[in-house]
Amino acid sequence: MLWIKAVHIIFMVTWFSGLFYLPRLFVYHSMSQDVVGIERFKIMERKLFYGIMTPGGVLTIIFGLWLWANHAVSGQWMHIKFSAVLLLIVYHIYCGKLLHDFKNDRNKRGHVFYRFFNELPVIIMVIIIILVVVKPV
Repeated sequence: MLWIKAVHIIFMVTWFSGLFYLPRLFVYHSMSQDVVGIERFKIMERKLFYGIMTPGGVLTIIFGLWLWANHAVSGQWMHIKFSAVLLLIVYHIYCGKLLHDFKNDRNKRGHVFYRFFNELPVIIMVIIIILVVVKPV
């Protein structure tokens, strides 16, 4: 089970790297004025979302469920962690919607929104880490 836990953590780090970086790209993309820059952001965002974030998220969830199904993890803290992971999944899906908006030049939000939006996965990550390490409930 330790190997499964290690792989779960590796893919979690991969997923979070994308969850942290994609909204930062949205900040810069929303401020970009030149066509070449805008097209470059579209490529970077697409590759990050489909090549790193989504596989990382899917594999994080698969290996996390594997750990849970084999009773390697349990407790009330786990129910709260599941809720936090569900929030991350919703956040991830919303990032995909925003990606689609940028791809089709339909972004309606400014860089300030994306700066705040970028902080949400940080807060969720802190909650998850505290739950897993401290198990306060």
